[in-house]
Amino acid sequence: MIKIKTVLITGAAGFIGSKVSQMLLEKGYEVIGVDHLNDYYDVKIKMWRLNNLMKLNGFRFYQVDLENFDALNILFQLYRPDAVINEGARAGVRASLANPFIYFSTNAGGNLNLLELCRRYDVPKFVLASTSSLYAGQELPFHENLPVNTPISPYAASKKSAEAMAYTYHYLYGLDVTIFRYFTVYGPAGRPDMSYFRFIWRIMDGTPLEVFGDGKQSRDFTYIDDIARGTIMGLKPVGYEIINLGNSNPHLLSEMIQLIEKHTGRKAKIQYRDFPKADMTATRADIRKALAILDWQPLTGLAEGIKRTVEWSKGNWDWVGKLRL
Repeated sequence: MIKIKTVLITGAAGFIGSKVSQMLLEKGYEVIGVDHLNDYYDVKIKMWRLNNLMKLNGFRFYQVDLENFDALNILFQLYRPDAVINEGARAGVRASLANPFIYFSTNAGGNLNLLELCRRYDVPKFVLASTSSLYAGQELPFHENLPVNTPISPYAASKKSAEAMAYTYHYLYGLDVTIFRYFTVYGPAGRPDMSYFRFIWRIMDGTPLEVFGDGKQSRDFTYIDDIARGTIMGLKPVGYEIINLGNSNPHLLSEMIQLIEKHTGRKAKIQYRDFPKADMTATRADIRKALAILDWQPLTGLAEGIKRTVEWSKGNWDWVGKLRL
């Protein structure tokens, strides 16, 4: 049995990493937060998340790049974590087309740094955040045994590389690994590059929003609290497992826009764009494995999740409205 008290979390100022950190701290864990604080999206929202974490007991933060092996090595020497949760990554399918090099150096190379340090310091547990983007071209619903050997974006390819190396370290050195393939995570204090965040922002701002395609593409939108709760459950010993975390109840993009209109009380001005070649038309998670291994299932539906997200945006509009999108 793995006894876990101290957890090193990368991407701790990110959307999912900050919520995972918060939940762990509230459960009494010690959290070593690591984040590069890069400007892929407006750093003000990262600082908002980080400042909230700083108020909680047991949290320590270091601004460190995952590609900086020597700096990470110092943290492993100093804290000897019982587990690592790697939420630190370059995210975004479309952005990865513009700069594939940074996606591989961070998502694959940075992940390798963490795996090697787990080996050197006898860290028994490793949790990796991966992506449903790997399932592109497969039949719905997506289950973990599908062959995912043909990623259609550099982002997905970099995550596939990270998964493969995690298995190598499990096989060679006995590292206990849980890999989560997340499905379209949304919620308060999310990433400004995500569609739902942009839609809320632009509807509230009164500016046109862009929809790539006709709005009939569907996504397995999964609320942030459900994702973070499942990620923490993944700290249990599993050997090596890849597990979907999704809502398993997909909705059309147009449905999400209608919910945002309802809760903002405003009508969207929509500009339609061509559907990107690297995007997926539909996603849906098979979550039977998550239920069987972790006893996890989602608790928050899209209607309630969008309501909470719009309320957060309204409550923080004094600075959210000034974000760089």
